[in-house]
Amino acid sequence: MFSVFLPIILTNITFYLVTTNNVKEQKMKDISIALQQIRNDFLESVYDAVSVSSMVYADHSINEVLDKTYSSPIEYVRSYDATLRGFNKYGAMFSSVASILFYTDNDSILYSGGVFPITKEMKQNEWYKKVNENKNYPVITRTGTGDIRDTFSVIRELDYYRVYNNTNKYMKIDLKQETIHHIFQNVRFEGEVYLLNNQGEVEYTTNSDVLWKERLYDFHTLDLPEGASLLEVEVDSNEYFKGWTVVGVVSETELLQGVYNSRRFILYLGFLNFIVPTIVIVLISRSLHTRIYKILQHMRKMKNQRFETIMGEKYNDEIGELTSEFNRMSNKIKELIQDVYVTNIQKKDLELQRKQAQLSALQSQINPHFLFNALETIRMRSIIKKETETAKIIQNMAKMLRRSFTWGKDWVTVQDELTIILSFLEIQKYRFEDKLNYVIDIDDEVRSVIIPNMILLPFVENASIHGIEPRKGKGVIQITLKRVEDNLEFIIRDNGPGFDQEKLTHILTSLRTQEAMGDRVGIKNVYYRLKLYYADQFYFDIKSDDGNGTTVIIRLPIKE
Repeated sequence: MFSVFLPIILTNITFYLVTTNNVKEQKMKDISIALQQIRNDFLESVYDAVSVSSMVYADHSINEVLDKTYSSPIEYVRSYDATLRGFNKYGAMFSSVASILFYTDNDSILYSGGVFPITKEMKQNEWYKKVNENKNYPVITRTGTGDIRDTFSVIRELDYYRVYNNTNKYMKIDLKQETIHHIFQNVRFEGEVYLLNNQGEVEYTTNSDVLWKERLYDFHTLDLPEGASLLEVEVDSNEYFKGWTVVGVVSETELLQGVYNSRRFILYLGFLNFIVPTIVIVLISRSLHTRIYKILQHMRKMKNQRFETIMGEKYNDEIGELTSEFNRMSNKIKELIQDVYVTNIQKKDLELQRKQAQLSALQSQINPHFLFNALETIRMRSIIKKETETAKIIQNMAKMLRRSFTWGKDWVTVQDELTIILSFLEIQKYRFEDKLNYVIDIDDEVRSVIIPNMILLPFVENASIHGIEPRKGKGVIQITLKRVEDNLEFIIRDNGPGFDQEKLTHILTSLRTQEAMGDRVGIKNVYYRLKLYYADQFYFDIKSDDGNGTTVIIRLPIKE
């Protein structure tokens, strides 16, 4: 009540009173400016006509034509064509001028084309009497037809040249009605406008209830709205507008309509200023309570090793920072658990798979000493019999057997691995003769790179056994070893029968889901060992199409 309600009520009341006074003052200023603009625009239109009258008044040719006595109509027509036919050029200069007419009592001219006679009826007109009373300056008055006087006219007697004083000559310039109407219908003026002459009579008004075109009204006798505000501006101080004024009448309702409309807005604003702070206070209290309680719930879950993060919108206040730090702590604990326990479990699982691969290899072994002695005996007998090719093949086979039986050495150089691969390919070349060709492309800089033992040979064996051996025609094995940025890239291609996509998908899926060894021991052995040594830092892929051969791609981080 004291902190919100009473200050808002007092503030709104003061604001309303000050605003009402300021709006009224500003409205009066705006209305005064609009009224002055109406006065200025009206004067500008009238002065345009006065300027035209001054030019015509001093035009020697026009005065001469209207004053000259003509011997024949033809003579007048020639003078008219030479001078008067283009006299409207003065009116074309100003958009407010509607027409220029001449009146004269020269009986020798033809009355047409804007030239009219001075008749007895015309001498009874109000404007004719005013012109003869004020011969020193133009007369501004209203003219029209019959009892309707709806046109503002500038009338002047043409008596500038004494030599042309044989006849009476008058000039009458009518202003456009729509121009005058447009001037007084100013959209910025919120009220009625009255143009009063020096007698206080209405010459023009925007009030449709006043029939100013038919008769003169005394402004002071009109019924004005109760409480209306009047603003008065003098038209001009020269002789033909002396005493004329422009009066604006604005009712109190129109003047303060904006303020009256804003009263409800102020009430609504006061209501909002009371309700909104209350709602905000409740929401802030609820937000603090809810978020603190949520943090407390998640902290209780931690006792049961449930490291859940707090979901929802992030805030930048103190509670939001506390929530963010709690989430960071929870994620860090989960990461530590993942690193320490889960990683150990994965390593043990990979170690078991490695042992299983070793066991599978050991199961296929026979007495190695017996094999080595037997192979050495066969090789020596081949040398004695000068069968060098057979001896070389037996020597390569012995190298491979020694390598396969040696599991203690986990890392070898690429050159060592390449030596075993060449031994194997030579044996296969001996078997298949011209059916097998092989191409090895190796960068010298990768020969000293360290890789896991027996990691490449299984794919060379697969390319030979499953790729070249089933093929009827000639077979080619292409081996590429090169450095790609910080990786060693091994690519082996064969032109054998390949796999269909379903079989290839099954092979890759069984590797990545870490199925049991089953068949394809060589490939799975290599893949699991790579997983053990390199985790997720290596790349392995097999590409094959049915009938278009097989390509194996391996990328390993380089270790010198």
